[in-house]
Amino acid sequence: MRDRIREVTDLILADYKKGRYIDRTDQFSQPDKDMVERILENIQHLIYPGFYRAQTYRYYTRENSTSTLVEDTLYNLSRQISLTLRYCGETQSDEELNERAQELSLDFLERIPVIREFIETDLQAEYDGDPAAFNKDEIIYSYPGLYAIMVYRIAHEMVLLNIPMIPRMMTELAHSKTGIDINPAATIGRYFFIDHGTGIVIGETTEIGDNVKVYQGVTLGALSTRKGHLLHGVKRHPTIEDNVTIYSGASILGGETRIGKGAVIGANAFITSSIPAGARVSIRNQEHSVKV
Repeated sequence: MRDRIREVTDLILADYKKGRYIDRTDQFSQPDKDMVERILENIQHLIYPGFYRAQTYRYYTRENSTSTLVEDTLYNLSRQISLTLRYCGETQSDEELNERAQELSLDFLERIPVIREFIETDLQAEYDGDPAAFNKDEIIYSYPGLYAIMVYRIAHEMVLLNIPMIPRMMTELAHSKTGIDINPAATIGRYFFIDHGTGIVIGETTEIGDNVKVYQGVTLGALSTRKGHLLHGVKRHPTIEDNVTIYSGASILGGETRIGKGAVIGANAFITSSIPAGARVSIRNQEHSVKV
């Protein structure tokens, strides 16, 4: 058995020497996914101070607990940003990168009250829009839609600060937990309501207004991605104006597609051109045949 283990180890080590992109083994020079998840949990505790308690620390007062979380988040987020900046090709000295990363981390932490303002509106939208909600506590503890929106709000503020990689890592963590895929660069207004949520996709250049309601399986995507990375930075995803409702399974595609204020998009609709304000889009009922 030991000989077989040695043979397998040698086989894998030899495979690492083929010079491919996946063969990189430069340790501790890339962002740490586990640490990014820990940072995200810390931020969640800061957003909901009465709902989540970190198990690592002893808390005596609100001031003590908040200070501890802020310092821990600042230290670890600064470290991850510094690693990411270097990984993405920044050529400044380590000292300069560390200072820049710390400033970016502090700039982000100063945005926590703004993030909380948005999340308060999202929580209200979830409660107002879901008659099955027992209370707001239940939504905070258990609704995947609110969790995915929270992570998006956090990651989006990092995008606005030009922090690379970490925002997408965060939203993909939420994606893996909830089945809801929101690109952190998308723009989403207040009172955003996701019902159920599984299978929702919101692309990078999507713009969403206030009081928008989206159901499971909705795609706000690109009309075509055949040009691949050449489309980077191009408006590829739709604009959804205020007070729009999009029912399950609908696909709205294209950067020039705009859904006007107050429109209602029915389930399973496939839309690639603009819809005027107040319109109702529905798919004609399919014919059912039942044989006994």
